[in-house]
Amino acid sequence: MSTPSTEDFFGHPKGLQTLFFTEMWERMSYYGMRMLLVLFMTATLQEGGLSLTVASAAAIYGLYSGSVYFMGLPGGWIADRLIGGQKAIWYGGITIMIGHIILAIPSDYSFFIGLIFVVLGTGLLKPNISAMVGQLYSDKDIRRDSGYAIYYMGINIGSVIGYGVCGYLMENQGWHWAFGAAAVGMAIGLIQYKITTKNLDGIGAKPPYPLSKKAQKLSWTIIGSFLASVILITYMIFQNMLTVKPVTIAQYVAVAFSVTFIIYYTSIYFFSALSVVEKKKLAALLIICIASACFWSGFEQAGSSMNLFTRDYTDRIVGSFEIPTGWFQSLNPLFIVLLSPFFAALWINLGKRLVSPSYGIKCAVGLIIMASGFIVMFFAAQHAASGMKVAPYWLVATYFLHTVGELCLSPVALSAVSKLSPKRFAGQMMGVFVLTYSIGNIISGLLAGNYDPNNISQIPSLYIQISLFSIGIGLIILLLGFKSRFWENLSEDDESTKNTATSTNNA
Repeated sequence: MSTPSTEDFFGHPKGLQTLFFTEMWERMSYYGMRMLLVLFMTATLQEGGLSLTVASAAAIYGLYSGSVYFMGLPGGWIADRLIGGQKAIWYGGITIMIGHIILAIPSDYSFFIGLIFVVLGTGLLKPNISAMVGQLYSDKDIRRDSGYAIYYMGINIGSVIGYGVCGYLMENQGWHWAFGAAAVGMAIGLIQYKITTKNLDGIGAKPPYPLSKKAQKLSWTIIGSFLASVILITYMIFQNMLTVKPVTIAQYVAVAFSVTFIIYYTSIYFFSALSVVEKKKLAALLIICIASACFWSGFEQAGSSMNLFTRDYTDRIVGSFEIPTGWFQSLNPLFIVLLSPFFAALWINLGKRLVSPSYGIKCAVGLIIMASGFIVMFFAAQHAASGMKVAPYWLVATYFLHTVGELCLSPVALSAVSKLSPKRFAGQMMGVFVLTYSIGNIISGLLAGNYDPNNISQIPSLYIQISLFSIGIGLIILLLGFKSRFWENLSEDDESTKNTATSTNNA
């Protein structure tokens, strides 16, 4: 049996090339469009926008970004049980592209319909393309972590392209040209995916855990009913048969997601016949989940309140050139590309010196560093409140601190889920963990609703409140992390030895 070449794509399976460029162009379309949302919704009618209040726009933004992550749960299930990863990526990408095309049509109705399409398509594509990267490698293939690092690089390259292209078109050609550019980006990703699907060598071609014919029929009926209900509700809203208050809906959805998380987590903890060690590891993981939700509620201000601050109160003139508002958001992926090798080396070198902070401590540090970025924004907002536009370096410093915090928390949290989850619940626990992204994004939208561009004196208090809250949670998690580090490294053998020793002493 011949050994496949290891020199196809930077020494990795050639299928990684297919997934790398598909994800790169999908992220170009996603982040490019996401950067436009709050700016478009709050722009006046004369400027071609929707003229919504900041509170409504930020709530819609939070609902959108939270729903994108939430829909990844059924999206992953559909691939695993019904159609396979390859078809999920293909149909998801087509749905995303259609959504962006609808967004490019200048109509109030088209904007919200387009968002629904993008949410549904991303829910199909995103979780399955990430899972298929791992399926390219055997369990013993040491290239897996490196492959994900390359794949993650594609995500950041795509986001930089999206911010750059869509940000420029927004300022110079108009909103709908920028939305259209996102559609073109997704189309390029789909074309190269279709041409190079053979590189995947059958991975994801069929569902790994297919349902019976009867169960499939029932599942498609449920899916069809769900889509029909979405169409009906959308129609009723447009016909003014239903009154929609985005802030109220966002509040209810945030509570619903949080309750879902609590019910699922406690049911696994109390009713799944877990061992003592598994329960202690799950308790350690809960601390990390709380840190994750709090982190994203602050970090995702980038697309809402910080985006508005960039537009309204930042001096973006360099010589005779005005930097497009959206370009500042590209600082995060650029910093990730620059700093990722440093952080990878940092954890390795600390490990060699037998200094390996626990997952909880790393996440707490990441949360506190992210919060320190809002201290910078507090001082920037105070300068703006005095009546002058602030220099761009305030935002550069904030995005730098947010990126450092992200690199401390995000990859560490994902690793913690894979290590600390009970093995028989690994997939479900990853789905439960994704709920922390949804919760964080919706809370972020609700917080950003307190940003009032007509009352600059309130903006410093918004940023300092986010900072102090995040630092407070971070310090609590830091203290708990010193205890949970013992739980993270427990094994069943340790507990067996402890019980044996206890029994001997009692005898």
